[in-house]
Amino acid sequence: MPAKKGQKFKHYPESLKIEAVRLFIEEGWCYRKIAEHLEIQDKDRVRVWVRKYRAEGQAAFEDRRGDPHRTEIEQERELRRLQMEVDVLKKWLQILNREGCRIDMLPSTNLNISKP
Repeated sequence: MPAKKGQKFKHYPESLKIEAVRLFIEEGWCYRKIAEHLEIQDKDRVRVWVRKYRAEGQAAFEDRRGDPHRTEIEQERELRRLQMEVDVLKKWLQILNREGCRIDMLPSTNLNISKP
């Protein structure tokens, strides 16, 4: 059955999922008994958790909501911005150094500096 607009979903903590899987694998409990014991709304949910656990191990139960790579992307963007800023400042320093050399090379008679 597809989700309905505005429908709320029950999220179970990782520890509860692991306990449900443990009860099934180690203790040999049936899905219905586990669902009743741990107050899980649907016994088929336990079946899905067991299948995921067998395929992926404990990592299957990590919370993956949201974008886990977002922080990395923001850090990369900031790094690129800072690198561009450094490059601009290096160029500016080169320009200033070139102009400074030109001023130093000019004869002192062209400069309006009075010597004491």
